[in-house]
Amino acid sequence: MSPLQKRFLGIDLGTGSLKLGIFDGDGIERATASVAYALETPQPGWAEMAVERWWSALVEACAKLPESERAAVRAIGFSGQMHGVVLTDAAGRALRPAMLWPDTRAHALLDAWPDDPAHPQPNPVAPGMAGPLLRWVLQHEPQVAQAARWALQPKDWLRVALGGAFAADPSDACATALAAPDGAWDFALINRLGLPARWFAPLAASHAASGTLSDAAAQALGLLAGIVLATGAGDTPCAALGSGLADEGDALLTTGTGGQIVVTSRSEPSARRGLHRYRSATGGWYTMAAMQNVGVALEAARGWLSYDWALAYADAFAAPPSATLTFLPYLSGERSPWLDPTARGGWLGASLGDTRGTLMRSAFEGVAFALRAGLDAVRGTGIGEGEFASEGTRDHAQTGQPVPTLKLAGGGSVDARWRQLLADALDASLYAIDCPNAAARGAALLGGLACGHWRMRDLAALAPAATLVSSPGEDAALAQSPGHPPLGQPRAQPLAQRYARFIDLYGRVRTWFAPAAR
Repeated sequence: MSPLQKRFLGIDLGTGSLKLGIFDGDGIERATASVAYALETPQPGWAEMAVERWWSALVEACAKLPESERAAVRAIGFSGQMHGVVLTDAAGRALRPAMLWPDTRAHALLDAWPDDPAHPQPNPVAPGMAGPLLRWVLQHEPQVAQAARWALQPKDWLRVALGGAFAADPSDACATALAAPDGAWDFALINRLGLPARWFAPLAASHAASGTLSDAAAQALGLLAGIVLATGAGDTPCAALGSGLADEGDALLTTGTGGQIVVTSRSEPSARRGLHRYRSATGGWYTMAAMQNVGVALEAARGWLSYDWALAYADAFAAPPSATLTFLPYLSGERSPWLDPTARGGWLGASLGDTRGTLMRSAFEGVAFALRAGLDAVRGTGIGEGEFASEGTRDHAQTGQPVPTLKLAGGGSVDARWRQLLADALDASLYAIDCPNAAARGAALLGGLACGHWRMRDLAALAPAATLVSSPGEDAALAQSPGHPPLGQPRAQPLAQRYARFIDLYGRVRTWFAPAAR
């Protein structure tokens, strides 16, 4: 087989689905498959998944790939949802369902990571990270804690299930709240929290070989036994790698269940409240604003309004913006820039003249504004006035980055009308990358690096093409809306003023539901 006939499989273990991509020796996508699944919420605020569901999704998705493509796969790389945790025995068998990043049960245990604007944590800590969740297990499931040998990140569990080594990589470890910003385990903190040091797997580079595919897994997936398994990385750094981010200041917007704005850096970024600074899949760094409520909030609004997606888009972008209606999308708390796990959302300012379309449009706009709040934190341009603003990132104006352009990744940003609203709300030009499965592509590139097909110096030449798809205008989404407001209703303010109202409303209602959320 010639080098160009070799194939590399990328597995992207996401929150709502598992995606596969097979890529050739030039990094070109040859086949894809996916299987969706739903989070399990056995109690309010919990977010879990039986790992058997991940395995069955992998088997089902692999069966959809052409046999000829599977036969040519010579290495596998892994991309995984970040922060959650899988507790296993010594053989890698899960002892309980995986606990995932939207989980808020450990909110009351964040006192171990004190934080204030003057002395921010190295990274923001959320209740769905491995650190708080493992503290909860110690307190509430001591028998599971006693039996556990490993506390693995989701993609690390999957790699072990395929025959790989027990290992962690810096890009995932640094997002557990149990490691230094460079990804090295902070065993002093781990001991102080009473967590067993045995739980934490040794670190390996994302592109390192961490085992080979077992005979049993190969038979189940229709792949060759013995092919190399790369350690893998978190989904965000994999998406950045797959999207071709390489230069200082390159920026990526991913929209899926949640949303991330990633800006690359060659050196360690400074700590900035409300933002994350994590290791990349190739040894560099990135600054990230992480918004929890993007696809999950739009899916909830669509369901509440009894829309299918085609009609949701059509009605929403045919409706003019409301002069009074605002949607706060914080249905599961929020991370960037608010660091507020108790935040909750909904529509405010509704009137009798509002329609389903008006409500759905407001949902799209509210999500776009939530993303803008995260981008403002990256830019250091401020989020409002007075005391509320001091809790965000206004004081970091000197360390912000301008971010005039963003590459787009993720399945939630393909509609042209939605892209235009995002460009207007974010005040940034958006470039669609010629790779709809960026995280799976990044994982496959790690597999190719692990088996020696590529070297680090080859990655720049493998970057996918990017096409300008929308540029910010003078509230283009408003100008393109047909018709006029319903009789007796005022015309909406410009988008910038509606964003200011969104920020003001969040500041006013942020404490209303805090006791109930806790």
